[in-house]
Amino acid sequence: MSQFLDKNESVFQKKISCLQYISQGKDRFQHLENIEKVLRAGGNWIQLRMKEMPQNEVLKTAILARELCSKFSAKLIINDHVKVAKTCNADGVHLGQEDTSVLEAREILGTQKIIGGTANTFQHCLNHLENGVDYIGLGPLRFTSTKKKLSPILGFSGYMDLMVAYSKHENTVPVIAIGGIQLSDIEELRQIGLSGIAVSGMLTHSEHPEKEIRQILDGFAVRG
Repeated sequence: MSQFLDKNESVFQKKISCLQYISQGKDRFQHLENIEKVLRAGGNWIQLRMKEMPQNEVLKTAILARELCSKFSAKLIINDHVKVAKTCNADGVHLGQEDTSVLEAREILGTQKIIGGTANTFQHCLNHLENGVDYIGLGPLRFTSTKKKLSPILGFSGYMDLMVAYSKHENTVPVIAIGGIQLSDIEELRQIGLSGIAVSGMLTHSEHPEKEIRQILDGFAVRG
């Protein structure tokens, strides 16, 4: 059973995973430890997020994370640091609203790399579509301590309204739910129209992440 979606294959056969792990850790070693833990448990999409680390430390970590992801045939996405992504030959970048622009990132990375963008409003989604992102990370669903500058919480009703509007625009760009996601949310998010979820603490703090990973993959495999 594939954990990758085929919704966006028309552009250079890019595949966007329905489960994206956002790394956590106080330092390089914790990030790498948590990344390897998720990879060994069956994760196949890693976003390296080291917001408050100096760029040289992010690069050192990214190079090692690239080796780990290659070993497990997983994709490595770098949060924000476009030049780091290019240097370590990551599979792409994820950009927040205050990060490097999508157009600038595309100029640096080229057309075959994956670029994802964070959104909190329908206008954010439209902007991302216009600028050519490969996926949209929409949220937060609820409060999360992972992100310090948290955008307004959407809740399920917010997701519903946004996805109804989004569905009226013909496109193949998948939308991934982010921010405080729990296992019990999967079915409702899937029915609303979300293509997957991005999680952090759920897997970082799990003693048996393979169980959560399998439940997530199975949950989004049933689409119709």
